[in-house]
Amino acid sequence: MNWSLTDAKHHLAEIVSLALTQGPQRVSRGEDTVVVMAWDEYAKLIDEKPSFKSLLMDGPDFEGLDLERSQSTMREIEGAVN
Repeated sequence: MNWSLTDAKHHLAEIVSLALTQGPQRVSRGEDTVVVMAWDEYAKLIDEKPSFKSLLMDGPDFEGLDLERSQSTMREIEGAVN
């Protein structure tokens, strides 16, 4: 739900309750917007980002993948200049 800063000042307890029960609440001041959200939801957002290292280490197993370069000659392309 969107709240103006003026309304948010008068309804802070309600905004916090809604953030805890229904999800994040947006509070706007002019063109700037902030979000009031439950700590558990915020913690999930910041904790769910895996590190690059873990992405590589937990990625697919390439055992058995044939990475040998083909020794076949290149195909002829009609109209190509050699």
